[in-house]
Amino acid sequence: MDSFLPENQYRVSRAIYSNTTFEDDHERQTREEKTVMERLKHKCGSCSGRQTLEMLNGVFPVIDWLSRYPVREWLPSDVISGISTGLVCSLQGMAYALLVSVAPIYGLYSAFFPILTYFLLGTSRHISVGPFPVTCQMVGSVVLTLVPENHFLPAVNKTMDVNGTAAGGLKVDTVAMETQRIMVASTMTVLAGIFQVLMGLLHVGFLVRYLSDPLVGGFTTAAAFHVLVSQLKIVLSVPTSNHNGLFSVFYTLIDVFTNIRQTNMADLVAGVVTVVIVMVVKEINTKFQHRIPVPIPIEVIVTVAAVGISYAMDLESCYGASIVRTIPRGFVAPRPPNTSLWFDILSSSFSTAVVGYAVAISVAKVYAAKHDYIINGNQELIAFGFSNVFCGCFSSFMASTALSRTAVQESTGGKSQVAGVVSALMVMIVILALGNLLEPLQKSVLAAIVIANLKGMFLQVAQVPQLWTHNRADCFIWLATCLASVVLGLDIGLLAGLVFEMGTVVVRTQFPTCSTLGNVPGTNIYRNLKDYRHISEIPGVKIFKCNSPIYFANTDYFKEQLTAAVGFDAVKVFKKRCKALKKIYKLIKKRQLKVTETGAVISEVDLGMENKAFEKERDLGQSGYGDWASPEVAVHVDWASELPVKVTVPKVHIQSLVLDFSAVSFLDVVAVKCLRLIIKEFLRIGVNVYIASCDDEIVLKMEALAFFDETVTRDILFVSVHDAILFINLETAKVNTGGASVERLSVLPDSKETPPFVEEEDLIETYDNQQGAIHGLSN
Repeated sequence: MDSFLPENQYRVSRAIYSNTTFEDDHERQTREEKTVMERLKHKCGSCSGRQTLEMLNGVFPVIDWLSRYPVREWLPSDVISGISTGLVCSLQGMAYALLVSVAPIYGLYSAFFPILTYFLLGTSRHISVGPFPVTCQMVGSVVLTLVPENHFLPAVNKTMDVNGTAAGGLKVDTVAMETQRIMVASTMTVLAGIFQVLMGLLHVGFLVRYLSDPLVGGFTTAAAFHVLVSQLKIVLSVPTSNHNGLFSVFYTLIDVFTNIRQTNMADLVAGVVTVVIVMVVKEINTKFQHRIPVPIPIEVIVTVAAVGISYAMDLESCYGASIVRTIPRGFVAPRPPNTSLWFDILSSSFSTAVVGYAVAISVAKVYAAKHDYIINGNQELIAFGFSNVFCGCFSSFMASTALSRTAVQESTGGKSQVAGVVSALMVMIVILALGNLLEPLQKSVLAAIVIANLKGMFLQVAQVPQLWTHNRADCFIWLATCLASVVLGLDIGLLAGLVFEMGTVVVRTQFPTCSTLGNVPGTNIYRNLKDYRHISEIPGVKIFKCNSPIYFANTDYFKEQLTAAVGFDAVKVFKKRCKALKKIYKLIKKRQLKVTETGAVISEVDLGMENKAFEKERDLGQSGYGDWASPEVAVHVDWASELPVKVTVPKVHIQSLVLDFSAVSFLDVVAVKCLRLIIKEFLRIGVNVYIASCDDEIVLKMEALAFFDETVTRDILFVSVHDAILFINLETAKVNTGGASVERLSVLPDSKETPPFVEEEDLIETYDNQQGAIHGLSN
């Protein structure tokens, strides 16, 4: 765009606005703040039939969309999608049960029950609700911590193999262990669901926003590593001990490689072949997704083939392969959670609830944006919360969603959660009729399916070089979260990553970017002087901008940057001036200095400082009033010139300071007190301070915190930086005085009273030396 063309230029003619004149001219309105009770009364007291229906649709979104469901257009697609997704759900549910360290049947339950509740309460049309490997791994780590295998041995602990047999030949009481483990998993699921429901009812779904993309990327990559290690021992079918806490994943790896010679070759071959085939076919599905009408259900194909091979070759008896063995038909009776465990799993349940929701809402928003509809975050919390409470009561574990499973549901033509209900029916058929056909399936095949689905999580490592190039703070968040989650475990690692992320935010606001602005000649545009060549600084004016909120943690840094920008310390200037005035005062009283008719001060000749430029000087020692010319002498001290006393006073080259608050979004009580003190410090040395581009919310905050007083008034506020500059130019033109460079002092003859500036100088020194008393001066 050519800026010199007439059509690309504009001119504005308006008054110079301070905040006060702008509010008067445009009639600022007073905001009406209603109390919580008034808002509640307004909502409850005006509930019409239409509002009641809207509220009901909000609680049960299915009422709204199902009443408008286009049966002919959507139902065939939803049925086809539901059948394909249901088969994938069944196999992934059984596979993810290994992550929780429970029997595969409970994975089928977890793939069935949460879909029913989400159908009624959810707002996403496309996500497939069910187990997710990261949350399953988090639940599984708690299960192994509270219910280790060695608690179910009849003798001293031995190293376990994947079939539940001790290395010394002792059999584990698998029935009791499975019962106890599913009780812990289901109890944790219920508690996590309660947390999600409470968060949804309190409308605190925004808390998930603190889980930034780099943090989630680092965490899920670390979780994928944990999942890989946990499934590696199943693929190799080697005995390992249970490890929890710090470096547990590395201890497990050590056990795996220590017992690597005990690898079962049948399980290893089946696992490796499954991983290769599944990953290759998934890559084909992705690459040719626009040519293939329906993705190849490779998990189903591989599972059917593996079951047939295992059954035909009798791999368990002939080669000692580890198989699923028993999948009971039907459902178990509902049972309440074990509330005595809640205290032990409280923090783990909360972190799992947050991670499960964060993953689900991220996937849901992707498909909502793609298909142009809206996701209600708080309603999603409630939907997943009730889904987890419901499925936890039916011996299931944590439900969320998985991108791969959701991609299958969407790519096969799924239009709504009707496809989810159809997939639940497919899982139910497997539970009631087909489960026993999967009993010969090798566990290594299920573990391989889990590993193959981790590809997308591991590919997130490619984000690190990009983050390093774009934003190193985000790169450090990714690396710190990943490392902490690998070393400390997923629960503590997530907390450590969140603390590190908050730390980077605090550091970035504690040390914000500050700049000195200049003006583009002939315009109202002000930019950083360091960034542009053809901008100039306003003579006698310093424009300072801070690009962050100002609060207790960065007030000292703000003051340091402001001092560096103006080139002097206002407090030191004031103290040096007081010191110089005190010496001048004493020398005049000792008759060692002379005062001209204009009030200028010069020294005696014997001091070696005679100034011959002043020809009309008066000798204070030869006057009509004894030794004095008058009862009071007016003395003018020009700070820009050389002083008649040996005191080095820093030069002040500005008369006005403009603080650009356009990027300041928040002030706290400490910042307000510090800012008021800074303004008073500049006013003492004759520098006027103005605040420009201050948002109305900041002004209201200033008023609430009693920022304004007799010295610091609302007249220092201006609508924009340009308004402040124009006002300064007008004031400078009206009053052409020395400004900050001239000090006026009245000297009384033979007075023994202490000069008034001495006390104020001592006061400033006290506040400057005592950090804790810095706020008292502004009161």
